[in-house]
Amino acid sequence: MKSESGGAESADGEARHILVVDDDDRLRALIARYLGDQGYRVTGAKDAKDAKAKLAGMAFDLIVVDVMMPGQNGIELTRALRDTLDLPILMLTAMGEPEDRIAGLEAGVDDYLAKPFEPRELVLRIATILRRAAPRTPAIEPVASPLKLGSFRFDRNRDLLLNDDAPVRLTTAEAGLLRIFAAAPGRTLSRDALCEEIGADPTGRALDVQIIRLRRKIEANPKEPRYLVTVWGEGYALRPDPDG
Repeated sequence: MKSESGGAESADGEARHILVVDDDDRLRALIARYLGDQGYRVTGAKDAKDAKAKLAGMAFDLIVVDVMMPGQNGIELTRALRDTLDLPILMLTAMGEPEDRIAGLEAGVDDYLAKPFEPRELVLRIATILRRAAPRTPAIEPVASPLKLGSFRFDRNRDLLLNDDAPVRLTTAEAGLLRIFAAAPGRTLSRDALCEEIGADPTGRALDVQIIRLRRKIEANPKEPRYLVTVWGEGYALRPDPDG
């Protein structure tokens, strides 16, 4: 069955596999049932230890993880997984806990959803994340030259960041933001425009957190950025080397 949002199947027609990590048995079962009805393949995990065991034995397309869990919580799990894994992660947070959402973004989640939530919103957010994570078809004409950022290069045809010749791991959120900047090198993009592109609240800190995370990936000194710069009163701009 195809999802109402159109994201339940991969390009080869296989059902997308979602790992749902939540210690609440009832909620985990409800999420699994709803996502299953939408055409996703779903596996549940009751805590971080269980999730790691499932990840070691199966392939997944996305992880849904709750913040509040016994033992290692969702933020700590995300931070641990980000050392070796670049799967998209959607974090479930308690309503009215903005510090959890910011901590989750800093840890490397791609999006968050406050509980209680409408199941349809969960499906739509999952579909959006998977769409952003999907590799783009390389353009044939014209071929965009890589952007040079010191020892880093961003291949705009493959959405691939390299440090010398070594690929740099990016979350889907980081890759999406870099893709937006790379489409308009040197141009200042307003905060509002960037928030609209990534689906962030312009009054919140989500964009700032993603900017900080991206700077850590491409800047020699993230506190004094040379390439991803703040244009005070206007927004942000990516300024590659002239020969990039």
